[in-house]
Amino acid sequence: MSSSKQTHDHAEIKAWAEKHGGVPSVVEDTAKGSKGGILRIHFPKHSEGKSELQETDWDTFFETFDKHKLDFLYQDKKADGEESTFHKFIDRA
Repeated sequence: MSSSKQTHDHAEIKAWAEKHGGVPSVVEDTAKGSKGGILRIHFPKHSEGKSELQETDWDTFFETFDKHKLDFLYQDKKADGEESTFHKFIDRA
């Protein structure tokens, strides 16, 4: 059975991303202005072709994350026990 976890702890998010080969990113053309862009964790080794994601540094990533009061919803393993890269950003409760 798979289960999801939810956090806004920076160290936990960074550790999960790095464990799965992820890097902090924003969707291209959304990083302009004061909003900081639409956040994503990008997994380059799972990408085919050109990505519409632009890598950023963790400090900038978390500045936007905190500014928008987001939580990180993620999964470690799929129902079949395989490693999972499922994640999404949700409003902090």
